[in-house]
Amino acid sequence: VQLQASGGGLVQAGGSLRLSCAASGRTVSRNTVAWFRQAPGKAREFVVAIRWSGGSSSSNTMDSVKGRFTVSRDNAKNTVYLQMNSLKPEDTAVYYCAAAGNYLITSMTRISDNYPDWGQGTQVTVSS
Repeated sequence: VQLQASGGGLVQAGGSLRLSCAASGRTVSRNTVAWFRQAPGKAREFVVAIRWSGGSSSSNTMDSVKGRFTVSRDNAKNTVYLQMNSLKPEDTAVYYCAAAGNYLITSMTRISDNYPDWGQGTQVTVSS
């Protein structure tokens, strides 16, 4: 599957952004799709994942963004969204979406090696 991430930009602390991850080549409704981020000089880290199983979706989120970031999917558009509210300067990073062609259990969603397909990344900069 080919992934196209978009929606990044410059925002002041406390502001909001919505990132989009548009997929082509395969439907994401039966995949695990995740967002990772990488800040300058730091390792890539897991942010959130959404999974489909039995007709319903579930998600898991890293602790530092819980209550601020929400992931959702629009199956008709084959797109996954990351709504980011109450942004902080420490959220500044390049955000990547990634897809796995199967359902990943929670512990496995946080491991980047489990995702064979990656988008190109979109820059999010939060000013203080």
